[in-house]
Amino acid sequence: MTEVSDREPPRRRVPGPARPAPDGRRRPAGPGARPARRPASPRPAAPRGTAPRQIRLGSPRPRLRMVSLALTLVLIAFAVRLLQVQAVDASTYAAKAEQNRYVGYTLAAERGQITDRAGVALATSVDAYDITADPTLFKRKQLKIDDGPEQAAALLAPILGQEQSELTEKLRTKGQYVKLAGRQTPQVWKQIKDLKNALATKAEDGTGVNVLAGVFAVATSKRVYPNGDLAAGILGWVNADGKGGGGVEQQLNTLLSGKDGKIRYAQSGGRQVPTAGSTETPAVPGSDVELTIDRDIQWAAQNAIAEQVRKSKADRGYVIVQDTKTGEILAMANSPGFDPGDLSRADPSTLHNWAVEDAYEPGSTAKVMSMAAVLEENAATPLTHVTVPNRLHRGDRLFKDDVDHKTWYLTLNGVLAMSSNIGTILATGQLGKTQAESNQVLYSYLRRFGLGSYSGLDFPGETKGILAAPQDWSTSQQYTIPFGQGVSLNAMQAASVYSTIANGGVRVEPTLVRGTQGPDGRFTPAAKPKKSRVISEKTAKTLAQMLESVVDDEAGTGAKARIPGYRVAGKTGTANRVDPATGKYRGYTSSFAGFAPADSPRITVYCAIQNATKGSYFGGQICGPVYKQVMEFALKTLQVPPTGTKSASLPVTFKP
Repeated sequence: MTEVSDREPPRRRVPGPARPAPDGRRRPAGPGARPARRPASPRPAAPRGTAPRQIRLGSPRPRLRMVSLALTLVLIAFAVRLLQVQAVDASTYAAKAEQNRYVGYTLAAERGQITDRAGVALATSVDAYDITADPTLFKRKQLKIDDGPEQAAALLAPILGQEQSELTEKLRTKGQYVKLAGRQTPQVWKQIKDLKNALATKAEDGTGVNVLAGVFAVATSKRVYPNGDLAAGILGWVNADGKGGGGVEQQLNTLLSGKDGKIRYAQSGGRQVPTAGSTETPAVPGSDVELTIDRDIQWAAQNAIAEQVRKSKADRGYVIVQDTKTGEILAMANSPGFDPGDLSRADPSTLHNWAVEDAYEPGSTAKVMSMAAVLEENAATPLTHVTVPNRLHRGDRLFKDDVDHKTWYLTLNGVLAMSSNIGTILATGQLGKTQAESNQVLYSYLRRFGLGSYSGLDFPGETKGILAAPQDWSTSQQYTIPFGQGVSLNAMQAASVYSTIANGGVRVEPTLVRGTQGPDGRFTPAAKPKKSRVISEKTAKTLAQMLESVVDDEAGTGAKARIPGYRVAGKTGTANRVDPATGKYRGYTSSFAGFAPADSPRITVYCAIQNATKGSYFGGQICGPVYKQVMEFALKTLQVPPTGTKSASLPVTFKP
C-alpha cells in the first residue's frame, strides 16, 4: 500500500492496456464475460493539486423516441377530430354554420281596425318599428374596441327613452338577436338611421367607429285610438306584447290579430346578402270589426255622464243607449274613463267597463218588473186602488217610503208614478195565495227579464249579478226584492229590461258587434241575437203608459226627464248602496231608465251614478237630466220624429 503524505493527495490508479495473449491474439470472451474495452487513448496528466474529471455523453435515442411518440399522438388526435368534423358530425356543424349565417325575423300581422257603425275608426294601427340589435356585432372582434355596447347605449338611450345601463345589458346578451324597443314611431327610427349613417361615413374615412352597425329595425304597427278616451271601456287596449288587454280588443283578439309571418335571409356583417336565397312567409292581416256604436251618440253620452259625476263628486257613473227593436248598443259610456293610447297616466280603477262589470242593487227602477208580473198575472190593473199607509210591518221589519206621508190613496199606476215601496209590496203580495207562492211567481219573471244571467254580450269581466232562488230569500228579501233591494244586476241588464217593455214584451239579447270584414274585403254580419217573449204585448203597452205618468204627472218623480214634443216613458231609482270595501251599506245608487217615443219606442237610455256626495242623490234629480240630454241628442241624431199623439194620462190617485 502506498503511503500518502499530507502535501500530496493520493493518485488514482488508471488501468493500463490489456496485456496481449502469449500468442499475440486476444482471448475470446466466454459466456457471461464482460465485453472487451477499446484501448483508452492516453490522457494528459492532470495538473498537480486538481482531481481529474470524467465527462460522459448521454444517448439521444430515448429523447427522440419520446418526441416521436408525442408527435404521433398529436397527429392521431388531429386525424380523429378531422374525421369527426368531416364525417360523423358533418351535418350538425353544417346546420350550425347555416344558423349563424342566416337570420330569421317575425313579420307582425297588421291588426284589424275597430270602427263604429258608420265605419269611423275607433281603434286603428299605424306604421311603427321594433328596434333590434345583433349583440355579436358589438364585440371587440367586430368593432376593435372594448366598450362598443356602452358607446352604442349612450347614443340610443335619449332617443329610445330608456336607461343606458339597461340598453348596455341587452347589447351584451348572448345570441344574434335582441329587441331594444318595441313599436317605435318612424321618426324614432329615422333618428337612429341618420346617426348610424353618419357613424358609417366616419368609419369609412378611418376617423371613427360605427358602434351602431349592429342596430336594425323591423317593420311592425302601433295601436292608436284617434278619439282619445272615447268608448275606452268598450274598446279596451293593446298591451306591450301586441295582445288585447281589455274590452273588444281582448274579446276578439284572435280575430283582430291575424297571423304573423316569417322571413329568413343570409347576412354578413349585419347586412343582408342579396345573392343568397331567402324565404318569406307573408303575414295575414287581422279582420276589421264594426261595432254597433254610434260615435256621435257615444260622445254625447260620455260628456253628459262625465259632467254629472264631476258635479256630484260621485265614485263613478255609466250611461247605455240601446236600439229597442234590434237590441244594438248605440252607446256605452263610463266615467271616469281613460285613454287607451296612454295607459301610463291611467288610474288602474278606471281600466274597466263598469257598465257590465259593476253589480249593484237597482232600487226603484226594478219596480217595473214587479208591475209587469202583477199585470201579466191579472192580479191588478193600472186603475186598481191601493191604500198605502205611512209604515208597513212585514216579517221582522218596518217598511216606509222615501218620504214621510199620510195615508196615500193611489192607483196601481200611482204606486209606480210615486215610486211607493209600500204600495209595491202590497201589489206583489197578490201574485200568490201565500207569500211563498208570490215569491216564486216574481222570481220567474225576474229570470225572464234576464236577471241572474249574463246579458249575451260575452264581454270580458261581465257580471251576471245576484239573484237568489226564492226558497233562499230571507224574511226581509221577500219584501225588498219587489222594489229593487236584496237583488243585484249590472247597467246592461237594467237597460235590457226597459228595452224589453219598449219592444212589445220581447227580449232581444243586446249586441255590440255588427259584423267583421276579413282581409279579402268580405263583410260577415254578426249572428242574429236570440229573442224571447217575456210578457204579452198588451202588458207591455200598459206598462209604457204607466211609465209615462212617472215623467208627465205632476206627482211623478221623473219630471226632469221630460223632452218637449216627445212622449217619454221612464222610471227613477234610488237604492242603498253596498260599499265594496266594507260590504256594508254606505251611500246610494241613483238611476233613471226609460224609452222614447213612449207610444212608438225607438231608443232606450239608462243612467246610473254611484255614491253621489254633493247635492241631491235622488235618481230623478241627478240622472233624470242626464237621461234627457242623451235621449234628446239620440233622437235628433237618428232623426226620430215626435209621434204627435197625447199621453195616456192614467190617474194616479183615487178618492176613498
